[in-house]
Amino acid sequence: MALPIDPTQIGGSDVGEKRATLEMDHEEAVEHVREVFTDAGFGVPVEFSPSELLNEKVDADRDPYYVLGACNPRMADRALDASEKRIGALFPCNVIVWEEEPGVQTVYHVSIMRIARLVNLAPDDDEWADIVAETGEMVDEAFANL
Repeated sequence: MALPIDPTQIGGSDVGEKRATLEMDHEEAVEHVREVFTDAGFGVPVEFSPSELLNEKVDADRDPYYVLGACNPRMADRALDASEKRIGALFPCNVIVWEEEPGVQTVYHVSIMRIARLVNLAPDDDEWADIVAETGEMVDEAFANL
């Protein structure tokens, strides 16, 4: 199947990629990230550990890997309206924390708002540009405070 876009032409800035390194244990990093994103205006209604699930179900032997599903209700409401409800297929905005090695954690995020526009789940208009900008500022604030 040929893709309608060339993925090699899409860079980290196109999808709002953010990455940070924290020097702390995994559980402490998860709590810190949760706190920082909450302070930046996000709630965390969903969170889970894929590594625990995979280690239990398929004996994967994965290092700690945790997903925090961050959401700002006001922005989510605007995005649902502006995308004719399709953005919900990408909810929530995930922030991932994985252990590189004991005491070193990577925090990673991509913008579902930017990705939605790239895959035509959201319009290319001023309203969507405002949503991308506002959510981007919130994420920038959170990453600045990590």
